[in-house]
Order: sequence, then C-alpha cells, then structure tokens
Amino acid sequence: MAVEKTILKALAGEKQTTPPIWMMRQAGRYLPEYRATRAEAGDFLSLCYNSDLATEVTLQPIRRYGFDAAILFADILLVPQALGADLWFVTGEGPRLSTITDQAGLNALKPASDIHETLNPVYQTVRNLSQALPRETTLIGFAGAPWTVATYMIAGRGTPDQGPAHALKAENKAVFEALLERITEATIEYLSAQIEAGAECVKLFDSWAGSLKGEDFDTYATAPAKRIIAELKARHGDIPIIAFPREAGDKYIGFHEKTGADCVALDDSVTPEWAAEHVQVSGCVQGNLASKHMVTGGDDLVRETRRIVEAFRGGPHIFNLGHGITPEADPDNVQLMIDTVRGA
Repeated sequence: MAVEKTILKALAGEKQTTPPIWMMRQAGRYLPEYRATRAEAGDFLSLCYNSDLATEVTLQPIRRYGFDAAILFADILLVPQALGADLWFVTGEGPRLSTITDQAGLNALKPASDIHETLNPVYQTVRNLSQALPRETTLIGFAGAPWTVATYMIAGRGTPDQGPAHALKAENKAVFEALLERITEATIEYLSAQIEAGAECVKLFDSWAGSLKGEDFDTYATAPAKRIIAELKARHGDIPIIAFPREAGDKYIGFHEKTGADCVALDDSVTPEWAAEHVQVSGCVQGNLASKHMVTGGDDLVRETRRIVEAFRGGPHIFNLGHGITPEADPDNVQLMIDTVRGA
C-alpha cells in the first residue's frame, strides 16, 4: 500500500513541495496545557510512567498545531532506571542518577532482557497513541543513543563536557565498553517493544555525540547506531529510523551510509546550505532551525524558516528545530513557524 503520511514519505526518500514538520520537545513546558497536566501527575517521572497522562501531553501539540508527527512523551533516562540505576529529578537542575564507574556497579545492573517490567507503561502509552492520533499523523518512538545515556550513568548527571565519561573511557576501557554494550542491548529491546506497540518510526538521540572526536566518534557514536539500526530493521522489516548525532560537524557526512539511518537529524551549528550539499545528498535530513527563534520570533524567525525550506527543497526533508524547544518559548512563535513552512 502506498505511504500516505508525509513524514513516512520523506523517510522513504520522497521530495515534497511542502516539508512535513514536527518539533523536538513539542510536548513540553512552553505549553500551559502541559504544565497543567504535569501538575496533575505530581512530578516528571510520574508523568512519564502514567500512560493516560503521557498520552495526553503527547496529543496536546497535535491538537494545538496539527504537526505531521507526534513523538512519544518519555525520557532517555528511563532505560538506565529500567537497568537498575536510581533516577530522580531535582527541580531546576535536572536529572540525577546513581553512578556506574567500576565493575561492581556494572555487575549490579540488570540484563537488557529485564527492562520491560519497568518500561511497560511506556509501551502502553505507545499503544494508546496509535489509536488516538489522527490517521495522517506519524507516531515516532525514541531512545537515547548509548554514548549519551552512558555519559549520564557515569557522571550521575548532565555535565558540560561529558568529562567523567571520557575519563572512564581512558582509565577503564573494559568497564566503559561493557556499559555501552549493556545500554546498546537495552536500547534495541526498548525500541523493538515500542515498534511492536505501534511506533511507525523511531529516533535515536545522541545529544552528546559532538564531544566524541576522531576514531572515538566512529567507535562510540557511529558503530552503536549502526548495530541498533541493523537489528531493528532485521526484526521489523524496513522500519524507518532517524539518527541525531548532535554537533557531529563533518561527521554528519556519510552518516546515512555508515549507520543505515533513513534520516539524519541536524543541529543548528551547520548551515542548511552546507547540509544540503554534503548530507542531504545521501538521504532525508531533518532540521534545523535554531531553538532561540521560538523565543524571539518576528522577522528573523520567518526569514530563517524560509531559508531552511529553500535550502532543502531539492530532496527529502523534515522540518524541525536544531535542538529541543525551550520552556521560555512563545507558543505563538511555533504557530508562526508552522504557517511559514506551510506557506513558504
């Protein structure tokens, strides 16, 4: 049967007159309706694990804006928690985890096959959404990439330079690589279960890929992505997969071919003109408006949005931001962006 959904058309390599559009973190704190639902849940993790409320916040931006895709509401750190790490969130500061820095910590983790008991509410959210979304809206599942998830598990929190993970990689490569292996196995199981529950596409977020240089990027960003993508496609036919090695720079070149990703998402540190020449030639790209425009709006937002649409007009493109929308964004600017894309 022919693909009807615009996101899936783009992922299949089809050039479209108007690019489909969705937005990273589109269900989030910039929306008053999200803040109300989160207050009802009590805290962030309770919201992630309450299938009814997680379904509701995923649907909110679809109702308000009519995005072409909905992305499952969850968090990349649910996988470490499902593996046995302690996870909590500090208001105003972000996530905290128990740290894995030695063999004993690694030994205490659960096998990848044991994550589903913890993550079953997430799969239920996917099932709910597959029934509740408009028929034209693509449902995207996601997970964090192994390197990015490992940086949090090693440091116990987000860090500006991922220094603790780089230090463990240098000082105890065996533990570091075994941790990456466990996360990789768990990520395959997690995404596979999301697909079985109804996700039509999945995305791999490697938010800290840019801190990996040279061969380390190839070994710890490219290779795990290739393995995850190959296994998911072996299990689920040609499930479309978006990979986001944020701030990869020149390493964006060839990332489609090296990993098997159907689409490479781009951050806003590269220009759309450069990316069209060097990355889009290999397949669908996603991106890459700077998130700041969702705060400032105005003529700059319209101008940059049109520039990106024009730059990527020659091939398959999914319009998105170069990073997640921020809490201080103005919901009216989101509508302006959508109107500009669809009218550009």
